[in-house]
Amino acid sequence: MAAQTEESDCAREQTKAEQDVDQVRQRATRDQQRLDSGAVTSPKDLSSLQHEITSLAKRQGDLEEIVLEVMERRESAQARVAELTERVASVQAKTDDAIARRDAAFQEIDGESASVTKEREVVSASVPADLLKLYDRLRVQGGGVGAAKLYARTCQGCRQELAITELSEIRAAAPDKIVRCENCARILVRTSESGL
Repeated sequence: MAAQTEESDCAREQTKAEQDVDQVRQRATRDQQRLDSGAVTSPKDLSSLQHEITSLAKRQGDLEEIVLEVMERRESAQARVAELTERVASVQAKTDDAIARRDAAFQEIDGESASVTKEREVVSASVPADLLKLYDRLRVQGGGVGAAKLYARTCQGCRQELAITELSEIRAAAPDKIVRCENCARILVRTSESGL
């Protein structure tokens, strides 16, 4: 915005300077025509007219230099505007791409969530109500995780290795008995990799 404003200001300044040059040029042309026409006969008026033409030529040169300097500043401002516009377009393209990827990820996550929710409903229908109630309560307390895999004698919920006595009790428990971690209280899921 600042670069565009600077370019716009330079454009106005250039237009004004060019108008000033035109006015001086037109006046010098009129004076030269009066001089060439022979309408002025008084030596004093002739001298004054020649002095004014010389003065206008100098003024025109000064104004033309101002126009050139303003044009250079305007070109620099236009280049800056073009560069910044390109950068804004690049950032906008990256933003649009990130938004599209985010939306696609949300859509994928929503699809997975719906699928997992359906699977959970099917599985939870076969789980006893009291176990499901315990699991839901532990999930709230455990930051979203109510059950954890027992892997190599370590609870994957709290990442703590179980004590020998606790492992012995779990080893002796019936396969369908619910066992819990003494450290985090989560339900432990026993597999062949549990290290029992």
